[in-house]
Amino acid sequence: MKDNSFLLRLADEFTDRGHLLHMVDFPGAYTRGESRQAALGKLPDEYLGWHAWAGLQPLPFSFGVLQITGHDAGSLAVEDADSEILFEPERSILTRPDYDRLKSLALKSAADFMALYASIPDRMLPLKRKRRTFYGDLPVTASDMYLHVLSVNPFYFSRIGIQLNENDDLYRGRQSGFEMLEKQRDSLENSLYLADGEAWTLRKVLRRFIWHDRIHARALYRSAARNFPASEIVNPFHFSI
Repeated sequence: MKDNSFLLRLADEFTDRGHLLHMVDFPGAYTRGESRQAALGKLPDEYLGWHAWAGLQPLPFSFGVLQITGHDAGSLAVEDADSEILFEPERSILTRPDYDRLKSLALKSAADFMALYASIPDRMLPLKRKRRTFYGDLPVTASDMYLHVLSVNPFYFSRIGIQLNENDDLYRGRQSGFEMLEKQRDSLENSLYLADGEAWTLRKVLRRFIWHDRIHARALYRSAARNFPASEIVNPFHFSI
């Protein structure tokens, strides 16, 4: 029987505290685990869920057709999804169709996060225990989670020289950032920027929007489903509980 599996490229950011596996060709798709094997075990569910969210038909893959690039994350808190990696393909010039596709996914992600947030019956109810992370206190209410995700709009755009003027709404703020970007003549050259010691390109920013939304949407959906009737919580990202 012919094997139709394709090569699934993975980037593994790791420390002695955990592994953060990124699916290089599927922007924002990731798994985490205390070991690489634990993170690999979550791949099928994430792969299928990401495709369902993106409205794409998944190709078959097998664990025998993986390409894993390791990246020692040093002191990063990968166990809390701290990340700095720039994939090699994220250095290449963007075509307009590529940009439009990635922008569409980043805006869909923002809209879907807002739909999930709007479905939470009590947005001020603590949904999990408070603890410290590398970026401060872990958001524990739906409102906290939304405000944290909202704050990333100006931060990510600033990494590539865009100063966001409007950000009172996750979708509109992100959209306005893209509009500002598109007014620049060289916007699709995908220039390399260095901000606080971390390398950024437009491709990376687009992927990070989707990835960061996905991290906090998963946490919000699962914690909300434990505190409210699951039937009341919308699941546009196609997460499993």
